[in-house]
Amino acid sequence: MGKIASSRTKSRNSLMDWFNQRLPVTQFYKDHLSEYYAPKNFNFWYFFGSLALLVLVNQILTGIWLTMHYKPDADQAFGMVEYIMRDVPWGWLIRYLHTTGASAFFIVIYLHMFRGLLYGSYKKPRELIWVFGMIIYLALMAEAFMGYVLPWGNMSYWGAKVITQLFAAVPWVGDALVEWVRGDYLISDATLNRFFALHVVALPLVILVLVVLHLAALHTVGSNNPEGVDIKKHKDENGVPKDGIPFHPYYTVKDIFGVGMFLLIFLFIVFVKPDMGGLFLEHDNYVPADPSSTPEHIKPVWYFTPFYAMLRAVPDMQMGALIMALAIVVLFFLPWLDRSPVKSIRYRRWPYKLMLSLFAISFVVLGWLGMQSGSVLQKLMAQILTGFYFFYFVWLFFYSRNEIYHEVPERIEK
Repeated sequence: MGKIASSRTKSRNSLMDWFNQRLPVTQFYKDHLSEYYAPKNFNFWYFFGSLALLVLVNQILTGIWLTMHYKPDADQAFGMVEYIMRDVPWGWLIRYLHTTGASAFFIVIYLHMFRGLLYGSYKKPRELIWVFGMIIYLALMAEAFMGYVLPWGNMSYWGAKVITQLFAAVPWVGDALVEWVRGDYLISDATLNRFFALHVVALPLVILVLVVLHLAALHTVGSNNPEGVDIKKHKDENGVPKDGIPFHPYYTVKDIFGVGMFLLIFLFIVFVKPDMGGLFLEHDNYVPADPSSTPEHIKPVWYFTPFYAMLRAVPDMQMGALIMALAIVVLFFLPWLDRSPVKSIRYRRWPYKLMLSLFAISFVVLGWLGMQSGSVLQKLMAQILTGFYFFYFVWLFFYSRNEIYHEVPERIEK
Protein backbone atom coordinates (compact mmCIF):
# COMPACT_ATOMS: atom_id res chain seq x y z
CA MET A 1 0.00 0.00 0.00
CA GLY A 2 2.86 2.34 0.83
CA LYS A 3 4.41 1.83 -2.62
CA ILE A 4 1.06 2.58 -4.30
CA ALA A 5 0.59 5.79 -2.28
CA SER A 6 4.14 6.85 -3.07
CA SER A 7 3.58 6.18 -6.76
CA ARG A 8 0.40 8.27 -6.74
CA THR A 9 2.19 11.14 -4.99
CA LYS A 10 4.98 11.07 -7.58
CA SER A 11 2.42 11.08 -10.38
CA ARG A 12 0.63 14.10 -8.90
CA ASN A 13 3.93 15.91 -8.42
CA SER A 14 4.98 15.15 -11.98
CA LEU A 15 1.67 16.41 -13.32
CA MET A 16 1.97 19.57 -11.22
CA ASP A 17 5.54 20.10 -12.42
CA TRP A 18 4.36 19.69 -16.00
CA PHE A 19 1.71 22.39 -15.48
CA ASN A 20 4.08 24.74 -13.65
CA GLN A 21 6.60 24.56 -16.48
CA ARG A 22 3.93 25.79 -18.88
CA LEU A 23 1.68 27.84 -16.56
CA PRO A 24 3.07 28.95 -13.17
CA VAL A 25 0.02 27.96 -11.12
CA THR A 26 1.95 27.25 -7.93
CA GLN A 27 3.94 30.47 -8.18
CA PHE A 28 0.76 32.46 -8.77
CA TYR A 29 -0.79 30.85 -5.68
CA LYS A 30 2.25 31.78 -3.60
CA ASP A 31 2.59 35.32 -4.92
CA HIS A 32 -1.05 36.29 -4.45
CA LEU A 33 -2.30 34.06 -1.61
CA SER A 34 -0.09 31.93 0.60
CA GLU A 35 3.00 34.20 0.45
CA TYR A 36 1.26 37.52 -0.07
CA TYR A 37 1.63 39.13 3.34
CA ALA A 38 -1.15 41.47 4.37
CA PRO A 39 -1.21 43.63 7.52
CA LYS A 40 -2.42 41.70 10.55
CA ASN A 41 -4.88 44.39 11.67
CA PHE A 42 -7.50 44.43 8.90
CA ASN A 43 -10.92 45.32 10.30
CA PHE A 44 -14.56 45.46 9.18
CA TRP A 45 -13.85 48.01 6.44
CA TYR A 46 -11.61 45.55 4.59
CA PHE A 47 -14.46 43.16 3.75
CA PHE A 48 -15.74 45.26 0.88
CA GLY A 49 -13.00 44.59 -1.67
CA SER A 50 -13.71 40.85 -1.69
CA LEU A 51 -17.46 41.50 -1.61
CA ALA A 52 -17.11 43.67 -4.72
CA LEU A 53 -15.52 40.70 -6.51
CA LEU A 54 -18.35 38.45 -5.32
CA VAL A 55 -21.04 40.79 -6.65
CA LEU A 56 -19.14 41.20 -9.94
CA VAL A 57 -19.22 37.42 -10.43
CA ASN A 58 -22.94 37.39 -9.58
CA GLN A 59 -23.65 40.12 -12.14
CA ILE A 60 -21.69 38.37 -14.88
CA LEU A 61 -23.29 34.94 -14.31
CA THR A 62 -26.86 36.19 -13.94
CA GLY A 63 -26.35 38.62 -16.84
CA ILE A 64 -25.23 35.79 -19.15
CA TRP A 65 -28.32 33.81 -18.24
CA LEU A 66 -30.65 36.76 -18.78
CA THR A 67 -29.27 37.44 -22.27
CA MET A 68 -30.40 33.94 -23.28
CA HIS A 69 -34.02 35.06 -23.02
CA TYR A 70 -33.83 38.78 -23.86
CA LYS A 71 -34.17 40.52 -27.22
CA PRO A 72 -32.89 44.11 -27.66
CA ASP A 73 -35.91 45.15 -29.68
CA ALA A 74 -37.98 48.21 -28.79
CA ASP A 75 -41.20 46.35 -29.61
CA GLN A 76 -40.33 43.24 -27.61
CA ALA A 77 -37.90 44.22 -24.83
CA PHE A 78 -40.50 44.97 -22.14
CA GLY A 79 -42.44 41.85 -23.03
CA MET A 80 -39.27 39.74 -22.88
CA VAL A 81 -38.57 40.93 -19.34
CA GLU A 82 -42.13 39.98 -18.37
CA TYR A 83 -41.62 36.62 -20.09
CA ILE A 84 -38.46 36.04 -18.03
CA MET A 85 -40.31 36.96 -14.83
CA ARG A 86 -43.42 34.86 -15.47
CA ASP A 87 -42.69 31.98 -17.84
CA VAL A 88 -38.98 31.12 -17.70
CA PRO A 89 -38.27 28.60 -14.91
CA TRP A 90 -36.63 30.50 -12.03
CA GLY A 91 -36.41 33.53 -14.29
CA TRP A 92 -37.80 35.81 -11.58
CA LEU A 93 -35.02 34.72 -9.21
CA ILE A 94 -32.24 35.28 -11.74
CA ARG A 95 -33.56 38.72 -12.60
CA TYR A 96 -33.92 39.75 -8.96
CA LEU A 97 -30.40 38.49 -8.25
CA HIS A 98 -29.22 40.74 -11.07
CA THR A 99 -31.24 43.84 -10.18
CA THR A 100 -30.52 43.56 -6.46
CA GLY A 101 -26.90 42.83 -7.34
CA ALA A 102 -26.64 46.14 -9.20
CA SER A 103 -27.61 48.09 -6.08
CA ALA A 104 -25.49 45.84 -3.86
CA PHE A 105 -22.54 46.53 -6.15
CA PHE A 106 -22.76 50.27 -5.58
CA ILE A 107 -23.34 49.90 -1.83
CA VAL A 108 -20.18 47.82 -1.59
CA ILE A 109 -18.21 50.14 -3.88
CA TYR A 110 -19.23 53.28 -1.96
CA LEU A 111 -18.20 51.67 1.33
CA HIS A 112 -14.96 50.47 -0.26
CA MET A 113 -14.21 54.02 -1.43
CA PHE A 114 -15.08 55.46 1.98
CA ARG A 115 -12.60 53.02 3.54
CA GLY A 116 -9.99 54.54 1.25
CA LEU A 117 -10.85 58.00 2.55
CA LEU A 118 -10.74 56.85 6.18
CA TYR A 119 -7.32 55.27 6.03
CA GLY A 120 -5.67 57.20 3.21
CA SER A 121 -5.44 54.21 0.87
CA TYR A 122 -5.06 56.63 -2.05
CA LYS A 123 -1.80 58.11 -0.78
CA LYS A 124 1.75 57.29 -1.90
CA PRO A 125 2.62 54.65 -3.08
CA ARG A 126 -0.97 53.64 -3.86
CA GLU A 127 -1.99 56.47 -6.17
CA LEU A 128 -2.34 54.17 -9.18
CA ILE A 129 -4.56 51.78 -7.23
CA TRP A 130 -6.90 54.66 -6.49
CA VAL A 131 -6.91 55.88 -10.09
CA PHE A 132 -7.70 52.40 -11.40
CA GLY A 133 -10.45 52.16 -8.79
CA MET A 134 -11.96 55.44 -9.95
CA ILE A 135 -11.89 54.30 -13.59
CA ILE A 136 -13.69 51.12 -12.49
CA TYR A 137 -16.26 53.32 -10.75
CA LEU A 138 -16.85 55.29 -13.95
CA ALA A 139 -17.14 52.09 -15.98
CA LEU A 140 -19.64 50.71 -13.44
CA MET A 141 -21.74 53.86 -13.73
CA ALA A 142 -21.84 53.47 -17.50
CA GLU A 143 -22.58 49.75 -17.19
CA ALA A 144 -25.41 50.35 -14.71
CA PHE A 145 -26.94 53.09 -16.85
CA MET A 146 -26.92 50.91 -19.97
CA GLY A 147 -28.48 48.04 -18.03
CA TYR A 148 -31.11 50.33 -16.55
CA VAL A 149 -32.37 51.14 -20.06
CA LEU A 150 -32.70 47.51 -21.21
CA PRO A 151 -36.04 46.63 -19.49
CA TRP A 152 -37.55 49.40 -21.66
CA GLY A 153 -39.98 50.52 -18.99
CA ASN A 154 -41.29 54.07 -18.96
CA MET A 155 -38.70 55.32 -16.47
CA SER A 156 -35.95 53.56 -18.45
CA TYR A 157 -37.02 55.39 -21.59
CA TRP A 158 -37.28 58.84 -20.02
CA GLY A 159 -34.18 58.34 -17.92
CA ALA A 160 -32.23 57.50 -21.07
CA LYS A 161 -33.64 60.58 -22.77
CA VAL A 162 -32.60 62.90 -19.92
CA ILE A 163 -29.12 61.43 -19.44
CA THR A 164 -28.22 61.27 -23.13
CA GLN A 165 -29.43 64.85 -23.54
CA LEU A 166 -26.65 65.90 -21.15
CA PHE A 167 -24.14 65.35 -23.95
CA ALA A 168 -25.73 68.36 -25.65
CA ALA A 169 -23.92 70.46 -23.06
CA VAL A 170 -20.58 69.72 -24.78
CA PRO A 171 -19.65 72.91 -26.68
CA TRP A 172 -19.86 72.92 -30.49
CA VAL A 173 -20.37 69.16 -30.96
CA GLY A 174 -23.11 68.59 -28.36
CA ASP A 175 -26.05 67.94 -30.68
CA ALA A 176 -24.04 65.66 -32.96
CA LEU A 177 -22.74 63.80 -29.90
CA VAL A 178 -26.27 63.22 -28.60
CA GLU A 179 -27.31 61.79 -31.95
CA TRP A 180 -24.23 59.56 -32.05
CA VAL A 181 -24.83 58.22 -28.52
CA ARG A 182 -28.49 57.49 -29.25
CA GLY A 183 -27.85 56.14 -32.73
CA ASP A 184 -30.86 58.18 -33.87
CA TYR A 185 -32.48 61.57 -33.40
CA LEU A 186 -34.64 60.12 -30.62
CA ILE A 187 -34.41 57.29 -28.09
CA SER A 188 -35.28 54.35 -30.31
CA ASP A 189 -34.58 50.76 -31.25
CA ALA A 190 -31.06 51.76 -32.36
CA THR A 191 -30.39 53.17 -28.88
CA LEU A 192 -31.56 49.97 -27.23
CA ASN A 193 -29.38 47.82 -29.49
CA ARG A 194 -26.17 49.74 -28.89
CA PHE A 195 -26.80 49.96 -25.14
CA PHE A 196 -27.34 46.20 -25.09
CA ALA A 197 -24.02 45.61 -26.89
CA LEU A 198 -22.17 47.93 -24.53
CA HIS A 199 -23.81 46.48 -21.42
CA VAL A 200 -23.33 42.82 -22.32
CA VAL A 201 -19.98 42.78 -24.14
CA ALA A 202 -17.86 45.93 -24.20
CA LEU A 203 -18.16 47.33 -20.68
CA PRO A 204 -17.88 43.97 -18.83
CA LEU A 205 -14.62 43.31 -20.69
CA VAL A 206 -13.33 46.77 -19.75
CA ILE A 207 -14.32 46.26 -16.11
CA LEU A 208 -12.63 42.85 -15.92
CA VAL A 209 -9.38 44.25 -17.34
CA LEU A 210 -9.50 47.18 -14.92
CA VAL A 211 -10.13 44.87 -11.95
CA VAL A 212 -7.06 42.81 -12.90
CA LEU A 213 -4.97 45.98 -13.15
CA HIS A 214 -6.37 47.24 -9.84
CA LEU A 215 -5.43 43.99 -8.07
CA ALA A 216 -2.02 43.82 -9.79
CA ALA A 217 -1.21 47.34 -8.62
CA LEU A 218 -2.40 46.47 -5.11
CA HIS A 219 -0.26 43.35 -4.86
CA THR A 220 2.76 45.22 -6.22
CA VAL A 221 2.88 47.87 -3.47
CA GLY A 222 0.98 45.95 -0.79
CA SER A 223 -2.22 46.62 1.13
CA ASN A 224 -2.75 49.61 3.36
CA ASN A 225 -4.05 49.13 6.92
CA PRO A 226 -6.00 51.03 9.60
CA GLU A 227 -2.77 52.27 11.19
CA GLY A 228 -1.47 53.59 7.86
CA VAL A 229 2.04 52.19 8.46
CA ASP A 230 4.20 50.35 5.95
CA ILE A 231 4.66 46.73 7.05
CA LYS A 232 7.48 46.23 4.54
CA LYS A 233 9.85 48.37 6.62
CA HIS A 234 10.23 45.76 9.35
CA LYS A 235 11.04 42.23 8.21
CA ASP A 236 12.54 39.18 9.88
CA GLU A 237 15.64 37.30 8.77
CA ASN A 238 13.57 35.47 6.12
CA GLY A 239 12.28 38.70 4.57
CA VAL A 240 8.77 38.22 6.01
CA PRO A 241 7.06 41.39 7.32
CA LYS A 242 6.86 41.18 11.13
CA ASP A 243 3.43 42.81 11.13
CA GLY A 244 2.07 40.76 8.23
CA ILE A 245 0.28 37.44 7.91
CA PRO A 246 -0.32 35.30 4.80
CA PHE A 247 -3.48 36.30 2.99
CA HIS A 248 -4.35 32.62 2.77
CA PRO A 249 -5.62 31.06 4.95
CA TYR A 250 -6.13 33.92 7.41
CA TYR A 251 -7.95 36.49 5.31
CA THR A 252 -9.61 34.02 2.95
CA VAL A 253 -11.34 32.51 6.01
CA LYS A 254 -12.24 35.99 7.26
CA ASP A 255 -13.60 36.94 3.83
CA ILE A 256 -15.69 33.76 3.72
CA PHE A 257 -17.32 34.85 6.97
CA GLY A 258 -17.97 38.28 5.44
CA VAL A 259 -19.44 36.65 2.33
CA GLY A 260 -21.79 34.59 4.51
CA MET A 261 -23.08 37.64 6.38
CA PHE A 262 -23.45 39.59 3.14
CA LEU A 263 -25.40 36.79 1.46
CA LEU A 264 -27.82 36.60 4.39
CA ILE A 265 -28.75 40.26 3.88
CA PHE A 266 -28.58 40.10 0.08
CA LEU A 267 -30.81 37.03 -0.26
CA PHE A 268 -33.27 38.37 2.31
CA ILE A 269 -33.77 41.42 0.05
CA VAL A 270 -34.01 39.22 -3.07
CA PHE A 271 -36.73 37.01 -1.60
CA VAL A 272 -38.62 39.52 0.58
CA LYS A 273 -38.26 43.04 -0.84
CA PRO A 274 -36.48 42.98 -4.22
CA ASP A 275 -37.77 46.39 -5.31
CA MET A 276 -37.02 47.98 -1.89
CA GLY A 277 -40.19 50.05 -2.14
CA GLY A 278 -39.22 51.52 -5.50
CA LEU A 279 -35.60 52.24 -4.56
CA PHE A 280 -34.04 49.34 -6.49
CA LEU A 281 -36.82 48.92 -9.07
CA GLU A 282 -38.94 52.01 -9.73
CA HIS A 283 -42.71 51.60 -9.97
CA ASP A 284 -42.79 53.57 -13.25
CA ASN A 285 -40.63 50.87 -14.83
CA TYR A 286 -43.43 48.33 -14.50
CA VAL A 287 -45.13 50.22 -17.35
CA PRO A 288 -43.91 49.86 -20.98
CA ALA A 289 -41.93 52.75 -22.48
CA ASP A 290 -44.27 55.45 -23.76
CA PRO A 291 -42.80 58.53 -25.49
CA SER A 292 -46.12 60.34 -25.01
CA SER A 293 -46.41 59.75 -21.25
CA THR A 294 -43.84 61.49 -19.07
CA PRO A 295 -43.46 60.09 -15.52
CA GLU A 296 -44.51 62.51 -12.80
CA HIS A 297 -40.98 62.71 -11.44
CA ILE A 298 -38.07 61.61 -13.64
CA LYS A 299 -35.13 60.50 -11.51
CA PRO A 300 -32.24 58.03 -11.88
CA VAL A 301 -31.58 54.99 -9.70
CA TRP A 302 -30.46 55.84 -6.15
CA TYR A 303 -26.72 55.36 -6.78
CA PHE A 304 -26.74 58.21 -9.32
CA THR A 305 -28.89 60.59 -7.30
CA PRO A 306 -26.09 62.55 -5.52
CA PHE A 307 -24.80 63.71 -8.90
CA TYR A 308 -28.33 64.22 -10.22
CA ALA A 309 -29.00 66.54 -7.28
CA MET A 310 -25.90 68.54 -8.26
CA LEU A 311 -27.15 68.70 -11.84
CA ARG A 312 -30.54 70.08 -10.75
CA ALA A 313 -28.99 72.52 -8.29
CA VAL A 314 -27.86 74.70 -11.20
CA PRO A 315 -30.50 76.32 -13.49
CA ASP A 316 -28.25 76.22 -16.56
CA MET A 317 -28.01 72.71 -18.02
CA GLN A 318 -24.50 73.18 -19.40
CA MET A 319 -23.18 74.41 -16.08
CA GLY A 320 -25.05 71.67 -14.21
CA ALA A 321 -23.58 68.97 -16.45
CA LEU A 322 -20.10 70.45 -15.96
CA ILE A 323 -20.48 70.47 -12.18
CA MET A 324 -21.74 66.89 -12.20
CA ALA A 325 -18.74 65.80 -14.29
CA LEU A 326 -16.27 67.74 -12.11
CA ALA A 327 -17.71 66.12 -8.99
CA ILE A 328 -16.41 62.78 -10.28
CA VAL A 329 -13.21 64.07 -11.91
CA VAL A 330 -12.02 65.76 -8.71
CA LEU A 331 -11.95 62.38 -6.96
CA PHE A 332 -9.23 61.24 -9.37
CA PHE A 333 -6.92 63.95 -7.99
CA LEU A 334 -7.45 63.13 -4.32
CA PRO A 335 -3.95 61.56 -3.89
CA TRP A 336 -2.43 64.91 -4.86
CA LEU A 337 -4.95 67.15 -3.11
CA ASP A 338 -4.26 65.53 0.27
CA ARG A 339 -0.67 66.53 1.03
CA SER A 340 -0.48 65.29 4.61
CA PRO A 341 2.19 62.64 5.32
CA VAL A 342 -0.30 60.83 7.56
CA LYS A 343 -2.57 58.20 6.00
CA SER A 344 -4.93 56.96 8.70
CA ILE A 345 -7.70 59.06 10.19
CA ARG A 346 -6.65 57.63 13.57
CA TYR A 347 -3.71 60.02 13.71
CA ARG A 348 -5.30 63.07 12.16
CA ARG A 349 -6.82 65.74 14.37
CA TRP A 350 -10.43 66.83 14.80
CA PRO A 351 -10.64 69.35 11.89
CA TYR A 352 -9.97 66.61 9.36
CA LYS A 353 -12.31 64.15 11.09
CA LEU A 354 -15.09 66.75 11.23
CA MET A 355 -14.72 67.77 7.59
CA LEU A 356 -14.60 64.18 6.32
CA SER A 357 -17.72 63.35 8.36
CA LEU A 358 -19.55 66.36 6.94
CA PHE A 359 -18.39 65.44 3.45
CA ALA A 360 -19.82 61.92 3.79
CA ILE A 361 -23.08 63.23 5.27
CA SER A 362 -23.46 65.83 2.50
CA PHE A 363 -23.02 63.13 -0.16
CA VAL A 364 -25.73 60.98 1.44
CA VAL A 365 -28.11 63.94 1.78
CA LEU A 366 -27.47 64.89 -1.85
CA GLY A 367 -28.48 61.35 -2.75
CA TRP A 368 -31.73 61.81 -0.87
CA LEU A 369 -32.35 65.18 -2.51
CA GLY A 370 -31.84 63.63 -5.94
CA MET A 371 -34.83 61.35 -5.29
CA GLN A 372 -37.15 64.18 -4.30
CA SER A 373 -39.44 66.35 -6.42
CA GLY A 374 -37.11 69.35 -6.22
CA SER A 375 -38.95 72.01 -4.21
CA VAL A 376 -37.45 75.46 -3.65
CA LEU A 377 -36.11 74.43 -0.24
CA GLN A 378 -34.70 71.18 -1.60
CA LYS A 379 -32.99 73.04 -4.43
CA LEU A 380 -31.43 75.46 -1.95
CA MET A 381 -30.18 72.56 0.17
CA ALA A 382 -28.70 70.91 -2.94
CA GLN A 383 -26.89 74.13 -3.86
CA ILE A 384 -25.41 74.49 -0.37
CA LEU A 385 -24.30 70.86 -0.20
CA THR A 386 -22.88 70.93 -3.73
CA GLY A 387 -20.85 73.98 -2.74
CA PHE A 388 -19.60 72.17 0.36
CA TYR A 389 -18.73 69.08 -1.71
CA PHE A 390 -16.24 71.09 -3.77
CA PHE A 391 -15.15 73.24 -0.82
CA TYR A 392 -13.99 70.08 0.95
CA PHE A 393 -11.33 69.41 -1.69
CA VAL A 394 -10.15 73.02 -1.74
CA TRP A 395 -9.98 73.04 2.06
CA LEU A 396 -8.10 69.70 2.08
CA PHE A 397 -5.48 71.01 -0.36
CA PHE A 398 -4.55 73.93 1.87
CA TYR A 399 -5.16 72.36 5.29
CA SER A 400 -3.18 69.17 4.65
CA ARG A 401 -0.04 71.08 3.66
CA ASN A 402 0.66 72.24 7.22
CA GLU A 403 -1.53 69.80 9.11
CA ILE A 404 -0.70 69.13 12.75
CA TYR A 405 -1.19 65.45 13.51
CA HIS A 406 -0.62 62.85 16.19
CA GLU A 407 2.53 60.77 16.20
CA VAL A 408 2.27 57.73 13.96
CA PRO A 409 3.76 54.47 15.32
CA GLU A 410 6.52 52.68 13.44
CA ARG A 411 4.77 49.35 13.66
CA ILE A 412 1.29 47.90 14.12
CA GLU A 413 0.82 47.81 17.86
CA LYS A 414 -2.03 45.30 18.05
